[in-house]
Amino acid sequence: MSLLLAQAKAPELDWAALSPLVALTAGLCLVLLIGLMRSPVVRTQLVPALTLVTLGVTAGLGVWQWGENAIVIERTLALDDLTLALMMIFCAAAAAAVLLSWRGLAPASAGHGEFYCLLLASVLGMVVLSGALNLVVLFIGFELLSIPLYVLCATEMRRETSLESGLKYLIIGSVGSATLVYGLAFVYGATGTTGFEDIAVAVREQALAGDVLFLTGVALTVAGLAFKASVAPFHQWTPDVYEGAPTPITAFMAVATKAAAFGVLIRLFDLALIGAAETWGPAFAALAVVTIVVGNVGAIGQSSLKRLLAYSSVAQAGYMLAGLVVSTRLGVQAIVFYLAAYLLMNLAAFAVIVERERELGRGDDISTLNGLGTERPWLAWPMTIAMLALAGFPATAGFFGKLYLIQAAVANDYAWLGVVIVLGSAISLAYYLRVIAAVWSRAPEERALVPGGRPAMAGGSQEADAEEESAAPRSAALAQPEVVAVAVVAALATLFFGIYPEPLFDVATAAGEALRHLL
Repeated sequence: MSLLLAQAKAPELDWAALSPLVALTAGLCLVLLIGLMRSPVVRTQLVPALTLVTLGVTAGLGVWQWGENAIVIERTLALDDLTLALMMIFCAAAAAAVLLSWRGLAPASAGHGEFYCLLLASVLGMVVLSGALNLVVLFIGFELLSIPLYVLCATEMRRETSLESGLKYLIIGSVGSATLVYGLAFVYGATGTTGFEDIAVAVREQALAGDVLFLTGVALTVAGLAFKASVAPFHQWTPDVYEGAPTPITAFMAVATKAAAFGVLIRLFDLALIGAAETWGPAFAALAVVTIVVGNVGAIGQSSLKRLLAYSSVAQAGYMLAGLVVSTRLGVQAIVFYLAAYLLMNLAAFAVIVERERELGRGDDISTLNGLGTERPWLAWPMTIAMLALAGFPATAGFFGKLYLIQAAVANDYAWLGVVIVLGSAISLAYYLRVIAAVWSRAPEERALVPGGRPAMAGGSQEADAEEESAAPRSAALAQPEVVAVAVVAALATLFFGIYPEPLFDVATAAGEALRHLL
């Protein structure tokens, strides 16, 4: 035994490449420890500020490592440009969630240190998942991403719908995790290896494209990852969880979780399982069509803005599946570009929802936007731009994102899928324009104000009922500056990249080129 131990060698670690993961891990530990202090100023101000610093340092280290395309830990984890591009999306989404949560009830209910620590832990899991080059690492990242989110969805513990959201996500997420691990086990049983590169060799040399065990594993793996990406018919949890969870967490999940899921789908299917593309390609194409139809039709009848955006996210997942179906570098670039545009569009919309929830105390009903164009133009324009971008209007980042996906589909003999994207975007106007009509065409409703100028509560708020024991109520006319800033910055960036998309194109191109280092 001593001889074996003497011969054993620890894997060489590239600490420079791993530095973003080290920063995240150190940051979440520090946030948790500082959150235990009793000072309210430390917990309510220093802890979220430190969380933002951690995310900023992580993003900065990612920029430092850009172009290195490192493969670390015995070729089980890729910290290449694809992973780093997605990591920027995770960090931006998490930073926005921190700003949207700053004055929210969820951190106070769950504990500021615990809340922001869980948020950083989820980001860490997303980075591991999107860079996984091994089935074991894939599952570790999947669970590290999921478990913190189960808790975060239920952090408004005084609100029944938040607890219900966390429980539903836990149960359905556990089913998805079990399905995924069974699928990965079958893939391992058919190929005899867990490394993506070795799996690709086994699929090619052993002609496994028609093997029943292998195809069963692929099908179960698709189902498990489809739960996380909100791909129909595995999307049923999405509207309920999005509606019940604290809105900043909903915003984070809507963007970052989807980006992580598509990151690992790209690695797994465009690298490990590329030899069976003729088998799984048509299946993904069918899933894309079903997802686009279900998402757009389901959103039409929604009166809750968060449920509407949940069904919208289902449809958006269908659009992005088109980039995966073509299994080319152009498809990868189209997905990365669209994910970045989707980040900006969604953050603008959810920031407006957060502000109206806290101003009016009436939840996220679409009627809360009535007359917003007259009362609060600084919120009206971001919501309008977000809806137009999600619909794919020109001069927005969403237009170029969909154009990129259609180009990838048409260039690889899936022109009919590009037509489906266009038709789906046309259908989506039915509910996106309804939101814009509420903002600009409807008169503001009369609202009774409690002493201090704050609107009286009328029904269940998605952000919590009241804060009788907290500071004095603020005037509805005094916006929360950090929330408005998120809305305005995201909307302006949506317009900027809709007029000048070259910087995002360059990032997406580098991300697509990163896969060449592994082929």
